[in-house]
Amino acid sequence: ASLCSIYFAFQNDNTIFILKDISVIITISALYIIQKLFKIKINDRLNLIYILFIFMAHFLGVTVNLYDKIYWYDKFVHFLSGIVSSLGAIYIINITKNNKKIFFNILFIVSFALMIASIWEIFEYTSSCLFHVDPQKVVLTGVSDTMGDIIVAFLGSLLVNLSYWFEYSTNHKLIIKSIEKLI
Repeated sequence: ASLCSIYFAFQNDNTIFILKDISVIITISALYIIQKLFKIKINDRLNLIYILFIFMAHFLGVTVNLYDKIYWYDKFVHFLSGIVSSLGAIYIINITKNNKKIFFNILFIVSFALMIASIWEIFEYTSSCLFHVDPQKVVLTGVSDTMGDIIVAFLGSLLVNLSYWFEYSTNHKLIIKSIEKLI
């Protein structure tokens, strides 16, 4: 995805495309930086989930232009970001062995997902200010696009949290406990 993005970034004169394509490199590098900074090892399955998400969000969304071709694709990707971020939070809970306090964990999971969604929107806003582009579609929608993105990421996280809460309070193994074994 990084090599495709670099290639397309230099083939395109559109500033938004260049910024989005370069952001692929930043977002993929973020996982590596987190591992080095916090001295943790993120397993290959979680890495794969993350890279597939980046591929869907950046390459398919921007380069293939699914954000403009399929009207709901942006919200779908932000919904998935809430799910993927929540899985990352569950991974953090598991590697820190802090899985005894279910309500704290639920709060951590949703907070982590909202933090990731907010950081992304801050990146888009900063791009708007620095490069005079409009990735947040503020001119077209006001703050509706940004708020909608954060809300659907929150809903994706809520879906994971509901499953997490149900499985841990009833001691059933459904989706979350199965995924935990993979990540």
